[in-house]
Amino acid sequence: MPTASGYAAAAAKAPLGPFSFERRELRPNDVAIKILYCGVCHSDIHQARDEWGGGVFPMVPGHEITGRVTAVGGAVKKFKSGDLAGVGCLVDSCMQCDNCRAGFQQHCERGASLTYNGREQGTGAPTYGGYSDHIVVREEFTLRITHPEKDLAAVAPLLCAGITTYNPLVRWGAGPGKRVGVVGLGGLGHMALKLAHSMGAEVVQFTSSKNKIADAKRLGADRVVLSSDAAAMAAERNRFDFILDTVSAPHDMNTYLNLLRRAGVMTIVGVPEKPLEIAAFSLILGDRVLAGSAIGGLPATQDMLDYCAAHNIVSDIEIIPIQQINTAYERVVKSDVKYRFVIDLASLSPRG
Repeated sequence: MPTASGYAAAAAKAPLGPFSFERRELRPNDVAIKILYCGVCHSDIHQARDEWGGGVFPMVPGHEITGRVTAVGGAVKKFKSGDLAGVGCLVDSCMQCDNCRAGFQQHCERGASLTYNGREQGTGAPTYGGYSDHIVVREEFTLRITHPEKDLAAVAPLLCAGITTYNPLVRWGAGPGKRVGVVGLGGLGHMALKLAHSMGAEVVQFTSSKNKIADAKRLGADRVVLSSDAAAMAAERNRFDFILDTVSAPHDMNTYLNLLRRAGVMTIVGVPEKPLEIAAFSLILGDRVLAGSAIGGLPATQDMLDYCAAHNIVSDIEIIPIQQINTAYERVVKSDVKYRFVIDLASLSPRG
């Protein structure tokens, strides 16, 4: 079996360090990819530190993967050696249940295989992610990249941050004539802002930081509202068709629900550590809807990549060598990145 090199957390809360492991041999429907770049998602930190529980160690994080195809199995039809390709949050599912057949593989009724901290279908072997030099994925879970190769690093975060925000924006009809609010301006929030703006919606950014006002306008916000300004927040009541809440820190959900128009929708994509506290009247008064959204299935993820390529949308990134990953984790926790770290996997080589 091919040996891979990467970085792993040996145990919960342990710093990440060099790790060698085996990838499976190429199967007829598999695609082998040399990983060139991998985004650093906040969920990587949650899982490497086992903050959500159930961690499988040693753990090689990373589910925002871009690279180049190096080999394909004999049954593969959509990819060939040399193609640019991506891998997102999933590497397999049963492909037989109602959800999988409908293109919602993330909701596989038998349990999807996560790109890392998961288990392979059939064998139960642990999955290892993109903080590594190569990966082997079945064709159905390999994504086509049509952005210019020079954008490959900035495309990587689209595989999680992009689809996580694109999916609910499309589902709830963000577009011309709609007023959309984005709560939080981080890895997810900055992608939500770019996407909603590109769709033609009027976009209002909510942030707790005065230092982010100029950036929000640069990224496409029509207006910026400081969430700490009670008068400004009160002036926004009953004005929004849709609000996308990207914040993972504790905050008052009811404040934002009350900004929705009648029958308006707020979708949560951030994951606060503590349970949410929702006042019933925040929903009942106004027939409002509170929804959740988890990444996207393979069809939606490919649609997102194609849409972003057509509209020249990529993430704002800071490229780092793998040796700086532990420092990067601490900076992410402190919100000290604009707006996504991306690992250059060439740094894994002895000369990197």
